[in-house]
Amino acid sequence: MDDWFTMEQIAPDTWRLSEYRHWEETHCYLLLGRDRGLVIDTGLGIGDIREPLEALTDMPLTAVATHVHWDHVGGHWHFPAFYAHALELPWLQGAYPQPVEAVRAMVADRCRLPEGFVVNAYQLFQGTPAALLADGDEIDLGGRSLRVLHTPGHSPGHMCFYEADRGWLFTGDLVYRGELLAFFPSTDPAAYLQSLERIAALPVERVFPGHHDPDPPPEIVPRTRDAFRQLRDRGQLRHGAGTFRFGDWSVRL
Repeated sequence: MDDWFTMEQIAPDTWRLSEYRHWEETHCYLLLGRDRGLVIDTGLGIGDIREPLEALTDMPLTAVATHVHWDHVGGHWHFPAFYAHALELPWLQGAYPQPVEAVRAMVADRCRLPEGFVVNAYQLFQGTPAALLADGDEIDLGGRSLRVLHTPGHSPGHMCFYEADRGWLFTGDLVYRGELLAFFPSTDPAAYLQSLERIAALPVERVFPGHHDPDPPPEIVPRTRDAFRQLRDRGQLRHGAGTFRFGDWSVRL
């Protein structure tokens, strides 16, 4: 499975690990400080994310997910310490909103699986966080700090992580080029817009999304906010309204 992840060095202390062999094209990020490292999202759980990470650093690592959907916590098994938001704690303790059979179908869909990988053995990650994060918390890595932004909409406990010193924003599934999802019962289109309003007000130099195009321009954030405003003003920012395309991205409500 050593070719499952595509690794890209973004800066001397930052790497992106991408899963391009699956249609989700999920991105995970390794951030190193002076004292420890942080892994933002651990991907699908198809390849062993521990292997490429161990090749990059021997620092102690903590995992944090932008949200605990299966495709962002699949590799959490490898991290004794991880963080999560309290609103998604039930999903980590047996109340995930999708059955494992449905998730296994998505694991195998449009994917070149590694030899020897058994789809029917795939399990949803379950575990107890080392700490629960809240809006405004700071994650200190030693000489490097990220602010936690609670950004619900795609999921109740969705979080973005903002590195103010660099103007870097890790957006998870709130903003990316592709089809944004806000149609599940656990999504909240109105809260989605409120979260977009908040992050669009930040000075952002680079956007690091959870899927697909790894380097969207920073203006994708206010463009996404403006589109959600249009949907609200037309009375379409609600479940069941349909799928709406806005150039290089769309939203399914």
